[in-house]
Amino acid sequence: MTTSAHGVEPAPAATWPAPTHVTLAVVLRVREGRVQVLLWQRSEEPCRGRSALPGGYLEPAETLEQSIRRHLAQKVDVRELSHLEQLETRSDPSRHPDEWQLATAYLGLVPSGADPAVPSDTAWHPVDEPPVLAFDHEDLTLAGRERLRAKLSYTNIGFALAPESFTISELRNQYVGALGHDVSATNLQRVLVRRGLLEETGERREPGPSGGRPAALYRFRSRRLEVTDPFAVLRPPGD
Repeated sequence: MTTSAHGVEPAPAATWPAPTHVTLAVVLRVREGRVQVLLWQRSEEPCRGRSALPGGYLEPAETLEQSIRRHLAQKVDVRELSHLEQLETRSDPSRHPDEWQLATAYLGLVPSGADPAVPSDTAWHPVDEPPVLAFDHEDLTLAGRERLRAKLSYTNIGFALAPESFTISELRNQYVGALGHDVSATNLQRVLVRRGLLEETGERREPGPSGGRPAALYRFRSRRLEVTDPFAVLRPPGD
């Protein structure tokens, strides 16, 4: 008879109840040069008092996306989400202490300038300095951040972090915050323009108190996810 990694004989499969299924959302935004994640504080066991990703149980006759949008609507104005995609599904029977629970996680992004209202038990936290998270939610949060970082290189997903119009400097700040390393504004502009992702709006932003020339405003040509260069990688300077 086989045993688990912990030396405990598993129950016969025939005695296991059918698994429950939850949907979870790793909702990210970039503010003040850092990636932040939306978390709420659990008020009941298990993991009472710990922070968790928004989400909940899948209801009968409900698709996964319908489920996560329903749960998100209880925590954040889903109209402020600029992008939502399925991230991964986890099925480890030990991920929840009280039941066999499948979890399908989604990655959601909130653009710069959007500040959706959240309930009192919910707040934004830096991904690199999170509170203690329930279950496997820290791993899922990091998986969401890595998905975003990867797609910034080979897709146009930057549109989901940026406002409708922006200067190249403002866009660079979003990329730097999401990637976690410096990016040259000149190189970023050259890459994105060469790929045909950006276009000038024809407008300019007046300089601030420090002076200078008015800066050209740009926008993404498309605000739908597209693979633009499947082999591209935005590397740190010097790599």
